Amino acid sequence: MWERWPYQRIGARAYMRSTYDRAGGNEGADASHFLYQLADDFNVTLDVEGQGVLYFARYNHWHGSPWHYVVDGTDHLVQESSSADPTNPVPGSVFMPEQLFPRPLTWTWDVTKGADLLWVPIPFERSFRMAYSRTRYGTGYYIYHLYVAGANLSRPIRAWDGKTPPDRDVLALIERAGSDLVPRPNSEEGRAKGVRQEDGVASVPPQGAVTLLQLTRAPAMLRALEMSVPRDSAVEFSRVRLRITWDGRSSPSVDAPVALFYGTGTFYNRDGREYLVKAFPVHVRYAADRLHLACFFPMPFFRSARIELIGAGTIPIPDVRWSVRCTPYVDPPNHVAYFHATYRDHSQPEVGKDLILLDTREQEGSEEWSGHFVGTSIIFSHRSNLSTLEGDPRFFFDDSLSPQGYGTGTEEWNGGGDYWGGRNMTLPFVGHPVGARNEQEAANEQDDIQSAYRFLLADLMPFGRNARIQLEHGGDNTSREHYETVTYWYGAPSPSLVQTDELKMGDAASEQAHQYSSPDASAPYEITSRYEWGPDTVDGHEIFPAHTDRGRCTKGVSEFTLQLRPDNHGVLLRRKLDYAFPNQRAQVYVADERPRSGQARDRRWTLAGIWFLAGSNTCVYSNPKDELGATLHNVETSNRRFRDDEFLISPRLTRGRSRIRIRVRFTPVATPLFPGQPVPELVWSEIRYSVYCWVMAAGFSNPHH
Repeated sequence: MWERWPYQRIGARAYMRSTYDRAGGNEGADASHFLYQLADDFNVTLDVEGQGVLYFARYNHWHGSPWHYVVDGTDHLVQESSSADPTNPVPGSVFMPEQLFPRPLTWTWDVTKGADLLWVPIPFERSFRMAYSRTRYGTGYYIYHLYVAGANLSRPIRAWDGKTPPDRDVLALIERAGSDLVPRPNSEEGRAKGVRQEDGVASVPPQGAVTLLQLTRAPAMLRALEMSVPRDSAVEFSRVRLRITWDGRSSPSVDAPVALFYGTGTFYNRDGREYLVKAFPVHVRYAADRLHLACFFPMPFFRSARIELIGAGTIPIPDVRWSVRCTPYVDPPNHVAYFHATYRDHSQPEVGKDLILLDTREQEGSEEWSGHFVGTSIIFSHRSNLSTLEGDPRFFFDDSLSPQGYGTGTEEWNGGGDYWGGRNMTLPFVGHPVGARNEQEAANEQDDIQSAYRFLLADLMPFGRNARIQLEHGGDNTSREHYETVTYWYGAPSPSLVQTDELKMGDAASEQAHQYSSPDASAPYEITSRYEWGPDTVDGHEIFPAHTDRGRCTKGVSEFTLQLRPDNHGVLLRRKLDYAFPNQRAQVYVADERPRSGQARDRRWTLAGIWFLAGSNTCVYSNPKDELGATLHNVETSNRRFRDDEFLISPRLTRGRSRIRIRVRFTPVATPLFPGQPVPELVWSEIRYSVYCWVMAAGFSNPHH
């Protein structure tokens, strides 16, 4: 359903978890930090409850294999063919069982130059747990979605059975990466879909803009944007800016160097490849005499679309041939979002602070956006310095102070491992298309440009108010490299998540206003700590000072009342907590705020689900020196106790209600950090509850504003 890329995702949340260094540094290259160990061959990196789908997993080579995929309590063993003898890895290795993990939804280290990648969806109805059998260099990151019960999904979620291979039509679609994905107007399919095509030729001046075309037949969906230039103009064309403005808005939504927009830092073709980029949504292809560019991101507009090129050089570029294809858009305007490609030039990264690739609160005059994050294209060095690749991605959505996405490094985010060994590769959703192996081997300055891309489709990341996409520069935010980034995202300039209430623990007025009751709760106590924002001290200077908050903890039941918008499509409940207490689990019940007979005991409580947060700020680190080294049990506790965590409530329990009563019943999970380790104190921690209602974004009722 890739054609529905622009459509809003109401009731879906994406999370990216990983084996990152909990102290914010780069210990073991962010490998081998486990939530807990049930056995020496069962080292848990991911443990979630709810209804969802694992959409992506990345491992460094075969390390960790065999992996346990425990779906709704059933353990499935997934492995890589090199795991039988990891000291002698198998060229052409595959995931096993091979029929369940075919290409192009999986790739292993011999193709990716360092990583094992898996896009086969693993649905779960109640829970999912991932564990590594071996711990040597056990690095990985994983993207999964949780869905609010009753969300309008394209198909019901049925737990993965470990027997059924992926749909053949999905494989066939992804195999088409690098080819034309959109029908032509004169084809039978093109006529059925109402495809329209416009073509032209332009010359780009050294400086200043040239308008390629102004589309006014609307509402419509731009489905293909293609360009070609003479081969000897390719490198000069790299820095030309592409600018697209939707519906006469005051700012362009796409404004980026052409090369980086199409997935590569430069069009310099060091080894004469046909494809510099052979990705699914974009490709860069060399023919005998011309460079061909194609973009297939669907891009809706409602009144007009203006497409321009802006010169950025010293000589004109003649004979720029362009072609666009559009289809009519017939759905309601607020069902979709504008396509964006936001460029940032990070010429002087700030020591100790992540690069901000995107902060939607600063975009086009709107502080609130509803949409989803769908990828990045990054120049991470202009001088073949690959050490910058230790930087972790951190993604924050909808006011969360904890990153809902936390990765293990820049080349991991872009589908490689071990810096790709300096080699180039291009796959449908990840790639390192350009850059010499090192500065000494670079033929010229263009060959020194190192870039990578990452596109999200099934694993895209929705947001309802705002998104902040950040990237650590170097392993501890001290790299001085010159970065350039393009962030791809869909966004409508109005929210689909609206905050309607907040309960602050230890604040008497707030507790009283929300009728907070918890007979077994502790007295309010102060906590001084930090969130997980990267290294808090760099070169002896404190970057992120600790702050103090107040909270409670309970081993019983908490109840409170929250205000909603009656027109909600479900609720996102966020809790700030003390993550020093491990494996916090509770049953969450919902009742109408008004009892049936006016008596609180007559409330009809309905179970909304299980709220579970695995692990704590204490993890177990096991990274033996040898491939088959014995599992280690090193206990590490970080100084980051603050955490924001989320729970989804079905619209069946919230729709039409302006107030609901919440009951949280603590259900302890007595799992030691590793066998033989004492179980620490188990409690449910409460510092703050914030409630957000999903609503339909206002959309584009007045697209000129």
